[in-house]
Amino acid sequence: MLSIPEQGYTPARIISFISGIFKRRLSVKTLKSLLTASGLLAVLGFAAAPAQAEPTKYPLTLENCGAQVTIPAAPQRAIGLGQNSAEILLLLGLQDRMAGTAFWPSKVLPELAEANAKVKLLTVEFPTFESILAQNPDFVAAALPSLIGPTSKVAKREDFEKVGVPSYISPSTCLSTEKVKNEYGSRDQLWNMDLLYKEIDELSRIFDVADRGQALIADFKKREADLRASVSKDGKPLSYVFWFSSQSPTADAYLGGKNGASGFIADVLGGKNAITAEAEWPTLGWEGIIAANPDVIVVANLDRNRWELDKPEAKIKFLTTDPAVSQMPAVKNKAIVVMDGQAMNPTVRTIYGAEQVQKQLKAAGLLK
Repeated sequence: MLSIPEQGYTPARIISFISGIFKRRLSVKTLKSLLTASGLLAVLGFAAAPAQAEPTKYPLTLENCGAQVTIPAAPQRAIGLGQNSAEILLLLGLQDRMAGTAFWPSKVLPELAEANAKVKLLTVEFPTFESILAQNPDFVAAALPSLIGPTSKVAKREDFEKVGVPSYISPSTCLSTEKVKNEYGSRDQLWNMDLLYKEIDELSRIFDVADRGQALIADFKKREADLRASVSKDGKPLSYVFWFSSQSPTADAYLGGKNGASGFIADVLGGKNAITAEAEWPTLGWEGIIAANPDVIVVANLDRNRWELDKPEAKIKFLTTDPAVSQMPAVKNKAIVVMDGQAMNPTVRTIYGAEQVQKQLKAAGLLK
């Protein structure tokens, strides 16, 4: 009789138990019964395992940001154009099928550093169309319309079509420019993770790794649920300003808009964005920010070093030394937290950013 280990599993007990199972060549039904009875089904993660996804059938045609995109076969030389696109591909374990990446406002996630080191970096800024084509790509995934849109500084979608390279733009950034006449546009509804899940799902199907995509989505869903559950309903709802950067202390500040990723982070933490503009990236002078009177100021940490105020320490120095700004209640209450700037874009980083803010506010006693 195969003995079931007692509660309080150790790796040795688990290995011994599973070894016994395979020696006896038990049926799947018997195996599942034993694992369920022992509690090992949950320990090993089988209980929550989703059904295996169907293999991708090519050619695959998708509707993407108003365009029909056809993928003839699973890409082998993809370009991750923009940090979010690159990091999704890396999170899906596709580094061996990537020919290059470009446009990185921040450093790669630490857990992806080893995989990312295997992929050629074209530039941390905007690449040229020629430098992308030089990698002989068979697919381009872009994080922003400014990288592959009508007013792109790199190339238009039609340019890639002419050379037979399918392209994909993040659904989270396909915004209307009717109200706000810039490349970023505006949104009239609060962004949520469903658009990110759509992006992960579609990219995983494009590369025929749908199972990996579903596992990644499940992880993000759990993290969001955990964050929402961590915030007491009895605490005061906090208002936030998310300061991305500024060209100089006297210039208008680039802020996270009401309905963008910044607004989503505020919502996850039981609060709201103090900035009410629907523009994705509104700019506002400090008189307006003072008038918004946020409870918390979130400052972005950017690695690009385009401007001095990309650095969080430069932002904090300004906040605490400017004669007018330093008198804001949020500054006086030391309610200033640092967050990865890429999290202010609607990306895989957004949930990481929410976790960063929550941890700092909890430690300071500002979030119940």
